[in-house]
Amino acid sequence: MHHNRLIAKRLFLSILLSAVFSIGNGLLAQDGKALFQANCASCHNPVKALTGPALKGVTERVPDSKLLHSWIRNNQAVLASGNKYFNDLYASYNKTAMNLFTTLTDPEIDAILKYVNDYKEPVQAGPTPGAPAQEGDNSLLYGILTLILAVIMLTLVQVNSNLKKLSDDKEGIPAMEPIPFYRNKVYITFVILILFVVGGFYVVEGAIGLGRTKNYQPEQPIYYSHKVHAGTNQISCLYCHGGAWESKHAAVPSLNVCMNCHAAINEYKGEKLFRENGEEVNGTAEIQKLYAHAGYDPKMGKYTSAGTPVEWTKIHNLPDHVYFSHAQHIRAGKVQCQTCHGPIQEMNEVKQFADLSMGWCINCHRNSKVNFPDSAGNNGNKFYSIYEKFHKDLQPGDSITVEKIGGTECQKCHY
Repeated sequence: MHHNRLIAKRLFLSILLSAVFSIGNGLLAQDGKALFQANCASCHNPVKALTGPALKGVTERVPDSKLLHSWIRNNQAVLASGNKYFNDLYASYNKTAMNLFTTLTDPEIDAILKYVNDYKEPVQAGPTPGAPAQEGDNSLLYGILTLILAVIMLTLVQVNSNLKKLSDDKEGIPAMEPIPFYRNKVYITFVILILFVVGGFYVVEGAIGLGRTKNYQPEQPIYYSHKVHAGTNQISCLYCHGGAWESKHAAVPSLNVCMNCHAAINEYKGEKLFRENGEEVNGTAEIQKLYAHAGYDPKMGKYTSAGTPVEWTKIHNLPDHVYFSHAQHIRAGKVQCQTCHGPIQEMNEVKQFADLSMGWCINCHRNSKVNFPDSAGNNGNKFYSIYEKFHKDLQPGDSITVEKIGGTECQKCHY
């Protein structure tokens, strides 16, 4: 009997330990995905090259884990050491500086690397013939269930009233004249409360979203695909939107900028283009629209008229009382375009990716790290030299966010 108890106890402990290790491995994988989404996803994809290279298989390309960890934490230091692989990689991406992740620990970096190495691109299975379409939003289902429960509740109230009347009749208690539904104070109060809650919810939702245009995707006068230009052809965002580097506004490029390339490129030969509604687009015909606006004759190879400006539809708008400088973010803060505009290099027709609300901006300021220069002043962003006191007070492992240098003060963004 005692022997059986020992066997049972050991079996139970084995099962418990297996469960703990399984849960631990699951959490590690989940943490790796969460860490990747929080720190890397704005510039990297495991299997596609975006602003930075695809990360799957990076541990095979860089087998030295210590070097790889150093690169992720402080890529500028690795570049300064003269490492050929990383300097070649840096040059191949137009010397676009990678953000510093000095606060990531070794286990966190290992979790990210494990996630990208184990990543498998999801397969989008088509709908099964005859099967109903699956919707991700269950709000309609919850609404129907709530309505059914409300009807059941009202029915039970009515049944209870009828049973009370039968009981009173049996005991000889004089019955009161039944009150019609539209005069019953309980029912009237219940209906008013429902209308108040539902109406209040939609009023608050409308007030909060007033002026926000997330997912706004207008049709432009000329079909311009960022996927073709910034994605397939790897044209830098700053080539067309140079104002983002040195001024408040990124600005829409002039026709002269477009004609720098399209004076020679008068025919589209890439993959098929489609609008959001599935309509196919003739890329060559869209280039002809550009020529018509620019007053350019491609056969003669010269400008024949003054041309007319393209009336592009503006997508991203901020309230008039909000100050936002592209140069402050792109040049000083080293913020990638995708942080605010989403995977722009994958969009054919541009839409507003984020809601651009005050809370969204403040959360970014609370999480974005300040890239201070090193002690010699060679690396990092020298704009932050005005905060030299913070740099001197830093302890190993510390980090300063934009919030700590006044990034959440009202007057920073509001006139």
